[in-house]
Amino acid sequence: MKLQQLRYIVEVARNNLNVSVAAQSLFTSQPGVSKQIRLLEDELGVEIFTRSGKHFTQVTPAGKEVLAIAREMLRQADNIRQIGEEFSDPRRGRLSISTTHTQARYRLPPVVGAFRQRYPDVSLHIQQGNPQQIAQMASDGTTDFAIATEAVENFNNLVLLPCYQWNRTVLVPKAHPLAQIGRLTLQDVAAYPIVTYVFGFTGRSVLDEAFRREGVQPNVVFTATDADVIKTYVRLGMGIGIVAHMAYEPGIDTDLIALDASHLFPASTTRLAFRRGIWLRGFMFDFIQEFSPHLTRERVEAAIAAGDAESVEAIFANIELPVF
Repeated sequence: MKLQQLRYIVEVARNNLNVSVAAQSLFTSQPGVSKQIRLLEDELGVEIFTRSGKHFTQVTPAGKEVLAIAREMLRQADNIRQIGEEFSDPRRGRLSISTTHTQARYRLPPVVGAFRQRYPDVSLHIQQGNPQQIAQMASDGTTDFAIATEAVENFNNLVLLPCYQWNRTVLVPKAHPLAQIGRLTLQDVAAYPIVTYVFGFTGRSVLDEAFRREGVQPNVVFTATDADVIKTYVRLGMGIGIVAHMAYEPGIDTDLIALDASHLFPASTTRLAFRRGIWLRGFMFDFIQEFSPHLTRERVEAAIAAGDAESVEAIFANIELPVF
């Protein structure tokens, strides 16, 4: 049995049993992957995948058990590799992050800039997706960290660290009637077509719940995953925009007015998540604290040692999170 064989079966399972795609992601040949999987099955005396001709059709019951252990073995092998790299060259390595457009565009640039100055030999990789995809990538080890507001709490193998809270703002052109109102109500907002985030992105569920609770029906006419796209369609006159407050840039969005909506919708909390059992290198702790200064190494290690999500929340219960 070889780690390479375990990596092959895990990658095939991750790619919906498509050996060709798995081989491409592993930078090897399809026949080579198939051969190594067959050799592993012969050694174990059981099939990991059922077949129809040359194609895998499903994971066998024995295969499910093997895959679960294989994933853990690969995670531990990666931890061993990380330990070796940390002690041989603590300032060199790789850090991968999955996050949304809003985080990548508005919150991460100064953090990444400061981190790169401190660790120029750490290669940084950022992948964007929807919150479910982002959390899944951290959960299965595709990325080291996930940074998101939604969905990460649905994965019980992730450690969740509260980073900051953020509010929403309503964006309108300068001549819009809402610009003349001192304090918005949900009824004011619902009186106009709305351009906002796709459901599941950037706290959209909080927005929908606020309208539902007040018995107000919003007229959402256009949705996007990207605040810059939302602002574009507000400028075209399609409707008023509801975006994260951090997405409004006064020096750039000079043709738009940001109207405070923090009293209309509850603040949302962005979290940084990583897989339980991952071995964090020194530069990973430093990145976390650069992103959220209250997340000191001591507190992060306490969160890792905590047994469940409730215990992690208790660690940060008395800490006032910054608001954006």
